[in-house]
Amino acid sequence: ACPGAGRLLCRAIMRASLRLPFARPSLAGILPAGLFLLGLSGTALAAAPAKDAPRALGTFADWTAATHGSGKAMVCYAFTRASDSAPAIPHRGAVLLSVTEREGGRDEVTLSAGYPYAKDAAPSLQVDTKSFDLYTAGDNAFARDGHAAVAAFQRGSTTIAHGTGPRGQAVVDTFSLKGFSAAYAAIVKACPPARK
Repeated sequence: ACPGAGRLLCRAIMRASLRLPFARPSLAGILPAGLFLLGLSGTALAAAPAKDAPRALGTFADWTAATHGSGKAMVCYAFTRASDSAPAIPHRGAVLLSVTEREGGRDEVTLSAGYPYAKDAAPSLQVDTKSFDLYTAGDNAFARDGHAAVAAFQRGSTTIAHGTGPRGQAVVDTFSLKGFSAAYAAIVKACPPARK
């Protein structure tokens, strides 16, 4: 059910989550895409009064941190839009990079490409000299080693996503990491790791 002022966002997230295969480790990567596809900002998130509606934790330079849900079902995520994309792809959706924390998964790194990946796509993220392989599902790609990618994000200034576009062309998306460490600290504080 989608109560209150967050109803439109909630429905978009639910529709988008139905497109993901069951092998997908989490649905958190779709949350940032839903936020920007609906044109909502962190300010709009904070204004949504519904109990389980997305709630902004803050904007940290080029990154935004937010939560969705409550209790054991709470998902915390930080996301940013691509600062540059080449080549231009007509009708391309939002291009986002996000990191998600939740009780059942830590440091889930998701790249939302804005177009469906080919079945055999092998995108990657590069931070300085380190490269991170991604696997795909629909228009999202996920880091195979999210912990290592997050550690690199904390030390880097930009990350570059390399992929193959819908017509087989090389696609390069650049994301600023300015503010990532503060946004990451905010989501880890809101969704701390389980005690052992």
